[in-house]
Amino acid sequence: MYFKRIFLVLISLILLTTLRSEAIKIGLQMQMKELKIASSVAAEIYDMNKNVRLYEIRPMTVYKFKSNGNQISVENADNKEFDLGTNVVLIKTKTEGFLCSKKAWYRGDFMLYNWGGSGITLVNNLPLEEYLKGVVPSEMPSKWNTEALRAQAIAARSYAVATRNAGKHASKGFDLLDTTADQAYGGASAEKETTTKAVEDTKGIVLVQEERGVLPTYYHASSGGQTKVWDSGSSFLHSVPSADGNVKKNGHGVGMSQHGANNLASQGWNAYQILNYFYKDFKFAKLSENWDI
Repeated sequence: MYFKRIFLVLISLILLTTLRSEAIKIGLQMQMKELKIASSVAAEIYDMNKNVRLYEIRPMTVYKFKSNGNQISVENADNKEFDLGTNVVLIKTKTEGFLCSKKAWYRGDFMLYNWGGSGITLVNNLPLEEYLKGVVPSEMPSKWNTEALRAQAIAARSYAVATRNAGKHASKGFDLLDTTADQAYGGASAEKETTTKAVEDTKGIVLVQEERGVLPTYYHASSGGQTKVWDSGSSFLHSVPSADGNVKKNGHGVGMSQHGANNLASQGWNAYQILNYFYKDFKFAKLSENWDI
């Protein structure tokens, strides 16, 4: 207990508090000829090019959005179709509620792009911390040890911010995909009480290097014995015993082993100790509060 108290004091001393943060955009579907959207409450459609309100969506009603040449059209519950006269729209709830697509509910707004008539790209635009509530339970079993869930929340937050900053998908109009190509994200439908608490307990905390900023903290299910690194240029990565026991290798093996994190947490390690084990040469930092949409 003495070691843990000293360790947490050291952590608090190295927290940075001036990193700027913003909202995050998640690519849900790409180049769709048609997609279905609903809202739990009344919602409105806006032309993002002109910032003009175009149409209102009734609650708990399915609407079809279609790629109509270079434009976007919408078909309502009465099978009447309307050309919205634009290729970029925003769908926003009028009061607190959720939007639905892909058979899941999501926090935040939907943005629809139909650039070049190639089909509709659906993007979920929402605050980072709300996004993470749908990531952690999608990436790690919600019944796992609390400290492992907290380590996962910090790693997922760092990866999301670093990927956004790198502009990996910027040309497509979003920051990350909702799959394991980036991070699995199930929206509000995936949220669990334990994982939401892990996100809230670690709010804003990321891993940084002074010369690089927020780090893309890669993680995987299990290494089968030893983690590895992508290349010698990733100075925050190193190869360590993965602590995942007899679990079969699953994933790229770089960074934090999720099974290893859970095993270490079961042995009494806290989230910060776990992250210090799997990554090196970094500091913990805290993002600022202004996650603006």
